Amino acid sequence: MAAGTLYTYPENWRAFKAQIAAQYSGARLKVASSSPAFTFGQTNRTPAFLNNFPLGKVPAYQGDDGFCLFESNAIAHYLSNDALRGATPQAAAQVLQWVSFADSEIIPPASAWVFPTLGIMQFNKQATEQAKEDIKKVLGVLSQHLNTRTFLVGERVSLADISVVCSMLWLFKQVLEPSFRQPYQNVTRWFVTCVNQPQFKAVLGEVKLCEKMAQFDAKKFAEMQPKKEAPAKKEKGGKEAAKPQEKKEKKKEEKKPAPEEEMDDCDAVLAAEPKAKDPFAHLPKSAFVMDEFKRKYSNEDTLTVALPHFWEHFDREGYSIWYSQYKYPEELTLTFKSCNLITGMFQRLDKLRKNAFASVILFGTNNDSSISGLWIFRGQELAFTLSPDWQIDYESYDWRKLDPDSEECKTMVKEYFAWEGDFKHVGKAFNQGKIFK
Repeated sequence: MAAGTLYTYPENWRAFKAQIAAQYSGARLKVASSSPAFTFGQTNRTPAFLNNFPLGKVPAYQGDDGFCLFESNAIAHYLSNDALRGATPQAAAQVLQWVSFADSEIIPPASAWVFPTLGIMQFNKQATEQAKEDIKKVLGVLSQHLNTRTFLVGERVSLADISVVCSMLWLFKQVLEPSFRQPYQNVTRWFVTCVNQPQFKAVLGEVKLCEKMAQFDAKKFAEMQPKKEAPAKKEKGGKEAAKPQEKKEKKKEEKKPAPEEEMDDCDAVLAAEPKAKDPFAHLPKSAFVMDEFKRKYSNEDTLTVALPHFWEHFDREGYSIWYSQYKYPEELTLTFKSCNLITGMFQRLDKLRKNAFASVILFGTNNDSSISGLWIFRGQELAFTLSPDWQIDYESYDWRKLDPDSEECKTMVKEYFAWEGDFKHVGKAFNQGKIFK
């Protein structure tokens, strides 16, 4: 079974393909999308990264065995199982057909139509109208194919469905309003069926279909453009007048910056995204360096190095420790599905990683399990309430703030960080754990 790390930036639909495939196949996939593990625009330009991935683009995959892959379709294929790839030569060829269809027929018009609505591309009426017509053809082809089928290839989800759904994600979220998609109800039915599968939801969360077609926002586009530096003031005197040609040549040279790695349109989405206000900006600076602790925890022994480092540097005023317990254990069935609940929550909290750490554990067995965890947050309040983006899952848990000086807290920190101990407060055996860092 494949095991490795996927380097990407948050909300990269190309990376979603690999993540969803891993959910189905059971591949052990770590996602590095934020500091300190990976910082888009920095980490992917380092010599070490470029040595493995010469283009410097993401997603990029590195296996625990050192095996490296770039290009999202190749990564998704590698992380899939035979059922996803197509169990027969005919099915495998059909899967490849739809993967190619997504790349060649969906992505170009989808980009031309959607990107202006996100403010990352100038609006062009002719290009947008042509894109709409091209998308209508795509939807027509899919609708006819799905008229007698639940999924694109065979009777179950395949990599064909995963690839086409991900390539259409922004269309359904931004521009395919009800009246536009009405003639293509087979496609909407298939899309909704797919995104509501547990493996899709674990990665994508709740996908809300567009209610009103998004339009180009000139103001937003202007705000997202890189600011130009103010021109230098002209010097007085005869030197400038005496050498006008030389000045023009210098100007031309200045206009040619050193060539940089080109970002594709999807990378541009992230780069152009306006910086959101930091929910923790009001808090005073803390001496506890979360990233330093995370490096110790990731790379050195937990009990002899990471734990002593944690307690030596932990800032009781600047950070708080919380115990969480899933409210509805009676609804937990198969352990892999229960584990998906944890993974899905982590993925939807990606922007919280810089100011939080957690160890969440699944205890017990199929149809007799529970979920509980230990969370470290910046500040003294429950962090989820600070941002609407973080409030998706936390209400499914009971939360209790712990006293860092209590024996209960010290025991829990040791057990949850090390994934070993009596766990007397649980009453079930350790099954598997997930780390949010």
